[in-house]
Amino acid sequence: MADSQVSTATVSKVFRGTFVHSTQQDALVVLEDTLLGVDSNGKISFVERGQELENVSAKFGFKCDVTQLSPHEFFMPGLVDTHIHASQYSYAGTALDLPLLQWLTTYTFPVESQYTDLEFARRVYTQVVKRTLRNGTTTACYFATIHTDASLLLAQIANDFGQRALVGKVCMDRNGALEQYKEGTQESLDETSRFIRELLKRKYLLVKPVMTPRFAVSCSGELLLKLSEIAKNNNLHIQSHISETKEEVKLVKQLFPDLETYTDVYNEHNLLTNKTIMAHGCHLSDKELELFHKKGTSLAHCPNSNISLCSGLLDVRKVLSHKVKLGLGTDVAGGYSASMLDAVRRARDTSKALSIMDPTRVPLTFEETFRLATLGGSQALSMDGQTGNFEVGKDFDALRVNVAVPDGPIDLVQYDGPKILLEKFLNTGDDRNILEVYVAGRKVVPIE
Repeated sequence: MADSQVSTATVSKVFRGTFVHSTQQDALVVLEDTLLGVDSNGKISFVERGQELENVSAKFGFKCDVTQLSPHEFFMPGLVDTHIHASQYSYAGTALDLPLLQWLTTYTFPVESQYTDLEFARRVYTQVVKRTLRNGTTTACYFATIHTDASLLLAQIANDFGQRALVGKVCMDRNGALEQYKEGTQESLDETSRFIRELLKRKYLLVKPVMTPRFAVSCSGELLLKLSEIAKNNNLHIQSHISETKEEVKLVKQLFPDLETYTDVYNEHNLLTNKTIMAHGCHLSDKELELFHKKGTSLAHCPNSNISLCSGLLDVRKVLSHKVKLGLGTDVAGGYSASMLDAVRRARDTSKALSIMDPTRVPLTFEETFRLATLGGSQALSMDGQTGNFEVGKDFDALRVNVAVPDGPIDLVQYDGPKILLEKFLNTGDDRNILEVYVAGRKVVPIE
């Protein structure tokens, strides 16, 4: 049981039932018949045993009713999507017949160029935020497009619906397939500065800017270096892509011939920090992973996209053995599903495929992928001091799951313990099982 600390804020919600979460030490901790209080600031006030209700009530002096969960219900931490392209959601589930670089020029860049139209942007961004919230994504790290006003609109929509989000205006000054979908170097810097300035001025509590050079293929060295300066001056997160495909790795080597590795490109331009998250990393060497660890830089594992675009298979155990922070991402639309439950499943599939190829590799357990999707994601985004599990003092980002919801996807023959119910949900559940979603104590699903 977590240590309880008296909060100065008033307890506004109290739940009693089963809670499941991860800690740094344990991939899965099951807390049965547990009381959890949430204060008026959306933070967890206490985590105590259910039998101590009378004493806890006296200690914290709460007047609110206690919400009792049913035997088939549990709370789990919110899911953290560490890599998703909100602007690509309109064609998710299609266009998966080409490898990455050809896929970008054939499908992605033409679609992303449409975001000069703010009404189009509003329709797509509203859909993706609502869809991800309903699927339990309480925190999302979004790529938008090169368009500042549309990117600001995505931030506004995430804020309005109550999702915790990092939003990035994409930067790219070379190797665009369309003349209308690339920027001049100074234009990119000026518009990025405007985006950051305007977003920070709005003082959203849960939505922040993230510096977003698309990847080394589409950014000049001058742009990369100056973006790193802007990020440092504003203490920003940084996101990009790295070593997604072997073809991409070769191209980066041609573009930066004086540097030994793809990772060196970002490091030499001061973009590897303890608030940087790089997507994919399928083809990183041990030496590169050692540099990731040294810099505190994270990886976003996007297994659906890696498989769908035939990019590669990330060896998660290898990454973790180097003590590199790792979360999961949907990578819409390279990944065809906006659900983090899909990312959990595909992560295990990838791990098992690697073990088939090499029986000495030990597949990930469902408990380990559960941690990657929750606490691991918050660590990858350097947000684990705020969210990721049910520790006292953290924000209450949580899903209320009912495994036995009527007409749901799961059939229960008999009552199983909470660990089995969690496993069933992770493997076969969907948004119908997610009754409620909370972000910083606010109920954001059902969406009103």
